Amino acid sequence: MLVGRSLPPNFSLFGKSSRPYKGGESDSPETMPSSKNMIDCHVHLAALPDGNNGCYVSPKLLRSPLFRFLIWKHGLDVNNPGDANPKYVDDLRNELRQSRHVSKAVLLGMDGVYDGSGNLDQAATDLLVGNDYVLQLAHRFPETFLAGVSINPQRRDAIEELHRCADKGAALVKVLPNTQQFDPANTRYRALYRAMAQRRVPLLSHVGYEFSLIGKDQSVGDPNRLRMALDEGVTVIAAHACSYGLMLYEKFGNYPFNLTG
Repeated sequence: MLVGRSLPPNFSLFGKSSRPYKGGESDSPETMPSSKNMIDCHVHLAALPDGNNGCYVSPKLLRSPLFRFLIWKHGLDVNNPGDANPKYVDDLRNELRQSRHVSKAVLLGMDGVYDGSGNLDQAATDLLVGNDYVLQLAHRFPETFLAGVSINPQRRDAIEELHRCADKGAALVKVLPNTQQFDPANTRYRALYRAMAQRRVPLLSHVGYEFSLIGKDQSVGDPNRLRMALDEGVTVIAAHACSYGLMLYEKFGNYPFNLTG
């Protein structure tokens, strides 16, 4: 679900296509996109730390079913990040080449947890995918990747990091409040939201429960907590269509599955 004001002129969820392709439609020329020009704006980037990429994976997360499956699926050697990280990126690029409708992907970074002073709390952080790594890949492969940087509003240099990343071409900012341990409705973040609106950088926020990465406070996944960002003029993408993440109970089931301007 996407709500708020219009996206920046150089950013489109569906490239040049006049309408999104729906999986239930037939593959006739009338229903298929005119060309392969759709953009997937929610593609997770994973990386093992190599000492230079600004990434981190906690030992606990490495042992989790999620990462064990990821390692198995892509045939990664966790003891050799110099080979594993390029292999993961190459696999993403191969999937895009094989896609019938998607030409580009917004790679999503993952900021860490920050303490009350705005400093990184690595002991509380399970996954960190650095913005420089995301930006580097987007610049290296501009034909396939856009940069979805991650900025925890709790960090003391959040506004400076926003401007730095925007100057380098960031397409959006991704956050996961449940795991990054912040409340999007905290009025301390109003200045950051205003800066995002001024720079016309959309905010992609996970909503509902978080199961893949442990959510410390699931209540901050309530999409209503994104209202302040909307009030400041930010374009907000509520990931997973505002799903609460529960099969038999959807608290936010009455939210529309569409784009609104």
